[in-house]
Amino acid sequence: MERNAERDLEILTAIGEGRPLSQRVLAQRLGVALGLTNLLLKRLARKGSIKIVEFPKKPAAGKRLRYLLTPKGIAEKGRLTYEHMAYSIHVYRRSRQTLRESLSQLASAGVKRIVLYGTGEPAELAYLTLKEFGLEPVGVFAREANGHFLGFPVRAIAEILGEEFDGVIVAAFDHPEQHVAELARLNVPREKILTLRQLASPPSAAGSAAGIG
Repeated sequence: MERNAERDLEILTAIGEGRPLSQRVLAQRLGVALGLTNLLLKRLARKGSIKIVEFPKKPAAGKRLRYLLTPKGIAEKGRLTYEHMAYSIHVYRRSRQTLRESLSQLASAGVKRIVLYGTGEPAELAYLTLKEFGLEPVGVFAREANGHFLGFPVRAIAEILGEEFDGVIVAAFDHPEQHVAELARLNVPREKILTLRQLASPPSAAGSAAGIG
């Protein structure tokens, strides 16, 4: 699913929730700049998906903006929701099948000590696939230590330097390149890195990451 379509769906969903919504709050929800949020809203208004209404906050005060879904916007939200679900199922199935193939090769080579880099849905998928091979992750890492995930303490990725492992799964569906580069800076051999989708750029001469997708 394209980035613009994802943002449109998130905006239409936020407006459809019916709660007071400012551009600043919406920008934080989208994770983009305030100026870009303003442009996205105006584009949806030009398409007829939303209506932007001015109303007074209080007497003699400046006006505020209210965002409403139009009938066209409701239909577009439904279409984008279906598209997003279909895309997510496709990514899930493709990633799981390729991860199975990669883990099968590792298992036949006697590899047993696997760590996860990342949390959330991609890591849950990787965990379930590991379980199919009778494997249990020996550690879960993220950029910063942050509570627990699936019963494992989430440790800062810098601590991976002191961990013994045969492979590390980069648990991210989108843009795994930055995570692979981070692991490379920590001197993790490329041949030990598995990703949930193909890397956008070819690996360096130092080695190759096992790309999933």
